[in-house]
Amino acid sequence: MPVVEVNLPDELLVEFEQLVDEEFITEEQAVEELLSMGMDAYGAPVEEESAIRSDFVESAQNNLFDTAGDPGGIDDDIL
Repeated sequence: MPVVEVNLPDELLVEFEQLVDEEFITEEQAVEELLSMGMDAYGAPVEEESAIRSDFVESAQNNLFDTAGDPGGIDDDIL
């Protein structure tokens, strides 16, 4: 799991610690849930990891070309 470091003003840190004590089991759970709720409220789309990987693979495949039919000769590579 990725690690994120955040600098908070003292007032916000106190509010966060109080919220953790009242509503959550651990700080990690609080951060995960609060970030998720914030992302949902902000409307940022969350893509599945498999969708990201398949987009990458598709993009990489589109950049490839087939040389099996006629790989050309060394003279073809001269500019």
